[in-house]
Amino acid sequence: MAIVQLLKKGNTSSGIAAIGNTVLAVLKFIAASFSGSGTMFASAMHSLADAVNQGFVYFGSALAEMKPSKRFPTGFGRVVNIFCMIAVIVVTIMAYETILKGWKLLQHPEESTDFLLNVAVLVAAIIIDGFILFKAMKEILEEAHVEKSGNILTQAFRNVGKASPATRLVFYEDLVATSGAFLALIGITLAQFFGILAADGVITILIGLLMVFVAFRVGYDNMVGLIGVAAPVEVEEKVAKVILEDADTVDIHHLRILQEGRSYHVDGIIELRKGLSLAEADDIKFRVRDRLLGEKEIADVALGIIEDDDNSSWQMTTTNKQ
Repeated sequence: MAIVQLLKKGNTSSGIAAIGNTVLAVLKFIAASFSGSGTMFASAMHSLADAVNQGFVYFGSALAEMKPSKRFPTGFGRVVNIFCMIAVIVVTIMAYETILKGWKLLQHPEESTDFLLNVAVLVAAIIIDGFILFKAMKEILEEAHVEKSGNILTQAFRNVGKASPATRLVFYEDLVATSGAFLALIGITLAQFFGILAADGVITILIGLLMVFVAFRVGYDNMVGLIGVAAPVEVEEKVAKVILEDADTVDIHHLRILQEGRSYHVDGIIELRKGLSLAEADDIKFRVRDRLLGEKEIADVALGIIEDDDNSSWQMTTTNKQ
């Protein structure tokens, strides 16, 4: 029962994407076996890679939600980064196989059959992958706490760095998957109606290269996450604003915010007004800490306190203490 509750906390986008891409992979492999289309094979490999990856990431994102333990006091936020790195390996292998298939088709072009079957499967792929991509874009805006206004694709690109590792992976993979389905449709059309058989190999290689891009982009993001990366500037400004809004806080002497999965760990030293007793200073520290922990994305807070040193340590123009 506890496992079921944990799985419910998994990343929604990656769970939906895993199911959708499994269905697509089966349909595309059937179409590729009947038609002999290299482009369809490449698209099927991409869908299979996506299904495996996003399944891994879904379970990883669920495990990352486990509560901290005595042995792992900072929690399991980086587990999802590990699972994403496994996904990168899968994508890289699939990309290699896809590029290899495309190269063989360039050297020995083959005429494919069952054009209408291929078109039907690719249109289904565009619809399903497009839906998953839209869900991922909505989740990016939710995780980045951005109001939806204007072009959702533009907003998603602008804020993707603030989303969780799992959501970023789904976004990049399904962006390429949807683009790959369009390219595959172009490839089989050129081969069928214009006799350009080389288009099959060229587009197969292009889809493989797009998969390499996904592997590099996601691999870099998660390598940074495993090392430990500073929170985005917006999060730092938000934390500083909460601290400086307290009437007894004069300045921030030191502030470090570490991102771990979807959560942030705050470590800082705040300067309090002069003349406070130790008991009063402690009360203020706990008051500020509790306000920070009230923000749902902040996992833990470690604050030190010192008396105002009459020097301005914290520089942030967006925060004006009243």
